[in-house]
Amino acid sequence: MLVPSVREDEDYLMLSGIQHFAFCPRQWALIHIEQQWQENVLTTEGNDIHRRVDDKEFDESRGDKRIVRSVPLVSERLRIRGIADMVELTKQQDDSEESIVLGNRDGLWRAAPVEYKRGKPKPDVRDAVQLCAQAICLEEMLRTSIPTGFIYYHEIRRRENIIFTDALRDRVEMLVASMWSLYEEARTPRAEYKKHCMQCSLLSKCKPKLSSKGAKSASAYIVNWLERMDEPSDDS
Repeated sequence: MLVPSVREDEDYLMLSGIQHFAFCPRQWALIHIEQQWQENVLTTEGNDIHRRVDDKEFDESRGDKRIVRSVPLVSERLRIRGIADMVELTKQQDDSEESIVLGNRDGLWRAAPVEYKRGKPKPDVRDAVQLCAQAICLEEMLRTSIPTGFIYYHEIRRRENIIFTDALRDRVEMLVASMWSLYEEARTPRAEYKKHCMQCSLLSKCKPKLSSKGAKSASAYIVNWLERMDEPSDDS
């Protein structure tokens, strides 16, 4: 595998942040701009699962497959960097745009990123965009094409095949561009209280009900208070 040559850390955004951003731009900003974080049961369980697969020295062959873990990733074009939980390499019989040559192995290979998640498949694309971003990094690093990858969900003990469609790739590009825009402005979006807020580890710091509705009420209160201050009193 290629080891990416990178510039300074501040030249890149964390690849894993795209999942946060797809879930909630405010959550992403609180973590990646304001540097706030708070563990809950869900994040702790997720960290435990990732620790089990976090082994930079792991390199195993199983028949026509080679499996490597904790693979460093970077995209100079998108200016993101991160770690793939696992990259699965499958030996190929025929040469194609998906084929790569490994320096220490014979033959042609096809790469696919594999991500491990604590829960089960989501109703949205937050997990898929993270995996697709990993594939985009690998494509740039290995000069190849990667059509699919996999997400293993611990709760259902099964992995899902994710196809990297043009629409999904466009979504990654759009999300990363929006992340950079907020990051360069050092701006945290205003909260919008939604049902998924109850799942967020930053709920107590974000206070979405207060931030989204209370801000308007507080503003109206101050304006009303100032207007009353301008009114003549009964003693005048």
